[in-house]
Amino acid sequence: MILINFSHPFTEAQRAQIVAITGNTIDQTIDAVVQFDLQQPFSLQLAKLLAQIPLSPVQWQNEEIIVNPPSLNFIAVMLLAELHGRMGYFAPCVRLRPVKDALPPRFEVAEILNLQAIRENARKSR
Repeated sequence: MILINFSHPFTEAQRAQIVAITGNTIDQTIDAVVQFDLQQPFSLQLAKLLAQIPLSPVQWQNEEIIVNPPSLNFIAVMLLAELHGRMGYFAPCVRLRPVKDALPPRFEVAEILNLQAIRENARKSR
């Protein structure tokens, strides 16, 4: 599985949690640095960001890919739309949560969001 990370670096514990939840090994991690200029249009910045991801069109469509989206909501929704166009489905996303009472603050993997299943289930409500 390819883990594409658009947020903070993962710890080994978080990576182990992803493996445990998905039942798949992480064969490759791609870290993408997301630094958008809030005063400029996001579409061009998103295109530039994704141009740095070293995957071919065939890999986008055929590899097992899981995504850790960026924190800023507008970038995240644009990214998910772009990835859907490249992949043909919604990529599963990692959801992190703070570890209760942890000092210093740290995060754990809460779940893997199966966005494609959420979409398919929502279609029943049409």
